[in-house]
Amino acid sequence: MKLYNSLSRKKEIFTTENDFVSIYVCGVTTYDKPHIGHAMSYIIFDTLHRYLEYKGFSVNRVQNFTDIDDKIIDRANKDSIDSVDVSEKNISAYFEVMDRLNIKRANLYPRATNEIEEIKEIILILIDKGFAYESGGSVYFSVKKYQNYGKLSGRRVEDMLEATRFDLDDNKKDFADFVLWKSSKPGEPFWESPWGIGRPGWHIECSAMVFHHLGQTIDIHGGGQDLIFPHHENEIAQSEAASGNDNFSKFWIHNGLVRMGGDKMSKSIGNVFNVEKALEIFSSDALRLWVLQSHYRKPLILDEAQILSAEKSFDRIRNAVEIKSDLNKQPVSPKIFVDKFIKSMDDDLGTPGAIASLFDIARAIFKGNDKKENVSDLIKSLRKFSKILGFNFKKLQKNTTFTEQKIEELILQRNEARNNRKFALADDLRDELLKNGVSISDSPDGTKWKRL
Repeated sequence: MKLYNSLSRKKEIFTTENDFVSIYVCGVTTYDKPHIGHAMSYIIFDTLHRYLEYKGFSVNRVQNFTDIDDKIIDRANKDSIDSVDVSEKNISAYFEVMDRLNIKRANLYPRATNEIEEIKEIILILIDKGFAYESGGSVYFSVKKYQNYGKLSGRRVEDMLEATRFDLDDNKKDFADFVLWKSSKPGEPFWESPWGIGRPGWHIECSAMVFHHLGQTIDIHGGGQDLIFPHHENEIAQSEAASGNDNFSKFWIHNGLVRMGGDKMSKSIGNVFNVEKALEIFSSDALRLWVLQSHYRKPLILDEAQILSAEKSFDRIRNAVEIKSDLNKQPVSPKIFVDKFIKSMDDDLGTPGAIASLFDIARAIFKGNDKKENVSDLIKSLRKFSKILGFNFKKLQKNTTFTEQKIEELILQRNEARNNRKFALADDLRDELLKNGVSISDSPDGTKWKRL
């Protein structure tokens, strides 16, 4: 099995010494509900987890919650509630949505606020080794003291001033230095420390969690491509400076990002990437198929038409696994399809090829069934490989009492809203139709609709 390593910028053969795989995946910051970008990333790492287990590895996956952050504090102040309540609400929303997407839960979900002592311990080590310094009640990592800074992102410190936005902070000795411990402002949550009251910086929490729960060297570190710099670059620097080990993670795996796409994507789903809303309109299988039919390192285009197509396409898989085969004959061998599936997945988690294999198996099932052949082994393989990709075959429950009169009324209301430039209302009405299994399209001849 080969995986693309962002550190070496090439595919490498993935091996471990004892068939045990440690994975750390960067989790959400709990200031809001999860969005489509989160769903994409965790579907991908869920699929990696499932496939590694299929290959015989024992997987220990840790995924954090950043439950103390400027955005959380700002949201708490805006809503006049405690920051703990903000995090708890959004952590619950996270689990609800990811469970509906059939994403296997990680082995452990540590929270930054539960790792304060581990964080302070690493900071003290960095100060003692000369890689960090206290200034104004905060503690900073001195980037120029770490010679390998930039090895993940390829950036040089000398080139960063103009190319990168940095927080203006008079307490820093150098513009590129980053905060490990942040002095608290009045009214903010805080913890006691040798440097005064404060809270951890964003980057240090991940190093502390990896060290605490997985050790100083892990097999795979994952996250979105937007985390390569500065988050993962800083994480490497502080982790390897603290441990003295220059191999913090053997593989760095980064998924591509969600991009806005087709003009049919409504504002309520598209612009805010609302995965909870999307799950009211599409099945989890459709969303997973939409994600996995593209390679994980490529951008994923947020286009309603593509998700609708995935919804329709997956019905073929659902129908194929429900076929009752003639068991009195020699079963048709699935080997050619099994080999293709494994070959695709072994090549840097090639889910597009694996998805194609599923549809090839479904086609063979339909064809064999028409010939009265025994396709039971094909059906077993289709179920097995669908499970590896996280599909659960559950259809979205649609409102069957949604009458034609109701549909026409909503379309009329939507068109009136559009004519009055009330586009948010028009989007909401369109979503209401989609949620009830009705797709609409606008043309010069008017708005046409059909049941999905």
